[in-house]
Amino acid sequence: MLNLIFDLDGTLIDSARDLHAVAGKLLQEEGHPPLDLPTVKSFIGNGVPKLVERTMEHCFGHVDPQRHQQLVVRFMQHYNAAPTALTRLYPHVAECLQELELKGHCLGLCTNKPSAISHRILRELDIAQHFSAIFGGDMLPVKKPDPAPLLAVVKALGRRPSLYIGDSEIDAQTANAAGYPFLLFTEGYRKKPIEDIPHQARFNDFQYLPETVTRLAEQLSSASTRG
Repeated sequence: MLNLIFDLDGTLIDSARDLHAVAGKLLQEEGHPPLDLPTVKSFIGNGVPKLVERTMEHCFGHVDPQRHQQLVVRFMQHYNAAPTALTRLYPHVAECLQELELKGHCLGLCTNKPSAISHRILRELDIAQHFSAIFGGDMLPVKKPDPAPLLAVVKALGRRPSLYIGDSEIDAQTANAAGYPFLLFTEGYRKKPIEDIPHQARFNDFQYLPETVTRLAEQLSSASTRG
C-alpha cells in the first residue's frame, strides 16, 4: 500500500471563486475595482501572502512590505468568515478518497494554505475523516516547493512508497525535490502547459485516480523487485 498525499486548492477543491470574492472585497476597501476571476485565479499558488503580493503588484504596481502584511491579515479575516461559501469539491473527489482508503492506502494533505482553515474546509466539505496527516503552510518556516512539508507528511504517515497528487508546477517541483512520483490533476490552477510539468501520470477526473494509483503501485513494486 501507498502513502497518497494531496494538494488542496485546485486539486481536491475548486476554491477560486471564494478567493476571488475575498480579493474583490479587499480591493474595494482599498478604493480599487475588483479583478475578474481568471486574473485572480492566475495568482493562486504559494499561499495567501503570495496571492496578495501578486494582487498588489497588478493593481498598485509595487508591494510595500508593511501594507502587504496588513492586507494579508485583512484577507484572512474575510476568508475565515466563510471559507466554503463558494468552494466545492471537484467531481468524484469524495467517492475517490473513500475508495482509496478502503483499498488500504494512507491519505495525507500537504498545502500552502494555513493549517486551521485547511482543517475547517475539509470538515465543512465532509472529507476530513479520510486524512491521517494534514500539513498546512504555516507549520514550518518554509512552504512548497521546498520539499520539507511533503517530507513531514510522509514521516507522519509512516515511511512507505509515496505519491504526491497536485495540479501545478509548484506541486511537481515539490514532489521532485522530495524524490516522490507526481500525479498531475489537469483541471486545476496550473500556469504552464501540461507537457511542461514533469509528472509520472495525469488524470482529468477523480473517478480515474484509483485505477491510476493501482497502475503506479504495480510499477513501483516491480521496480523495487528489480532493484
